[in-house]
Amino acid sequence: MEKAKDNHPLATFEQLFHVYHARLHYYAFTMLKDPDAADDVVQLVFKKLWEKRDELLMEGAIKGYLYKATHNLCLNYIRDNKIRKQHTSAATAHTVNVESNTKDKVITGELTSLIHQVMGDLPPQCRLVFVKSRMEGKKYADIAREMDISVKTVEAQIGKALKIFRARLADYLVVILIIGILI
Repeated sequence: MEKAKDNHPLATFEQLFHVYHARLHYYAFTMLKDPDAADDVVQLVFKKLWEKRDELLMEGAIKGYLYKATHNLCLNYIRDNKIRKQHTSAATAHTVNVESNTKDKVITGELTSLIHQVMGDLPPQCRLVFVKSRMEGKKYADIAREMDISVKTVEAQIGKALKIFRARLADYLVVILIIGILI
């Protein structure tokens, strides 16, 4: 590093700081568009300069070093900031998904519990016909044959069950429709 008149490295460092600080800050700001980040970068450049003061002997080399170091640290800042934003975005998305999934699970659990409660309250034959139709996926004719009843009776029992379900689940109808659409 070029020595100041009093041959003291600290005096030379202070001179370089006063000469280049504002210029480097402006240069960093043009890259980062953030005055605080530019200030952090320039401070780091001068910290590194102080650490390498014995290696840099000529002012021309120091000027080139200062600008190149500022440029590289700005690029590092931009890269690190981009990665930080990606991680933050991913973490936020994960948190939203977890919260959403938790709410969905709670609502689905409540609905399932209510559906089982309503099914338990159905008259026995109505419940059996409903289970065979809706849970086991059997056709009305097959249910009628299995239970030795007419297809009309199966239809009437399903209608009765659905009427009871609609009445008891009316408050949840919109939620049920949304979950049905999403699934």
